[in-house]
Amino acid sequence: MTGARPLPTPAFCAGPGDRRAGFLAVDSGGSGIRVVVGTADGAVSARRESAVPVRTGPRGIDADHLMAQLAPLVRSLTAETGIAELRAAAVGAAGLSTLGDALRAELPGALRREFGVGTVALAADAVTAYLGALGARPGAVVAAGTGMIAVGTDLERWRRADGWGHLLGDCGSGAWIGRAGLEAALRAHDGRDGGSALLLSRAEEAFGPMPGLPGKLYPRPDRPAVLASFAPQVAACADEDPVAGRILATAARHIAESAAAVCPGEEDAVIALTGGLFRMGAPLLEPLGEELVRRLPRARQVEAEGDPLLGAVRVATALAQGRLALPGDERMLQVMALEG
Repeated sequence: MTGARPLPTPAFCAGPGDRRAGFLAVDSGGSGIRVVVGTADGAVSARRESAVPVRTGPRGIDADHLMAQLAPLVRSLTAETGIAELRAAAVGAAGLSTLGDALRAELPGALRREFGVGTVALAADAVTAYLGALGARPGAVVAAGTGMIAVGTDLERWRRADGWGHLLGDCGSGAWIGRAGLEAALRAHDGRDGGSALLLSRAEEAFGPMPGLPGKLYPRPDRPAVLASFAPQVAACADEDPVAGRILATAARHIAESAAAVCPGEEDAVIALTGGLFRMGAPLLEPLGEELVRRLPRARQVEAEGDPLLGAVRVATALAQGRLALPGDERMLQVMALEG
């Protein structure tokens, strides 16, 4: 799908259509799932959510577990809104690019059987983050929290950089910053070069004596989140501690490198930042702004318009209106027309 034109800017776009025919939009991420049912003309909409994240297993993302949570939410929403027919569904899922084979094979048919959906779009959550932040215009979006991924498009194809997890990448993310801060604390504890006495003090306040840190960290299944929990402490020390300041400056360089890798060269390309990491404020945003200007002088930074759920709503609305025009990608964004 090329020759893209903009998706609706508001969550629901006015246009022709039956008020009782609608769409389903789903955002499935690390904190659970969020669901919107609405009509393509924007006359009716409602939202529900579950705080239980969808499981992953040997086959990747568990489609049965997603449907088990989704079905009661959708039934409640259709009853509330009076929408009798779901013509289109858009599902943005964390891990779709690398863990989504079973979901791609099983979820569309399940949505057809359960709700009568005629067209399904499956998108990586990075794509829905992009579309929520910018809509369908050329540019780049950095989505950063515990992890970090950059996604860009020239409206002909999608590009991604990083997003490889805390062991192999996510450079500049909350987990990366927190790990670097704890390393500096351990260096100070050992008396090695590159240590920070201030970060050591903050780490001991958060985790106790440093010799006990590996035993508290390594066995936990949520290691990335534990590492990321120390990132705000690094930011809090950055003004007075040169080691913490260098960590954030390096994080900014990594993030800008990823943005530059995916941002198209068009004059009208834009960049948006989205995700909880950027709530750190000036200690990260100031060096990041400088790095972005240096690496992408032709791109313009803008505020993100919305979140990944808005991105899923935009895709589903455009599908229901029969006017989705975005580049397809077997890993990033796939649209399937389902037969009865």
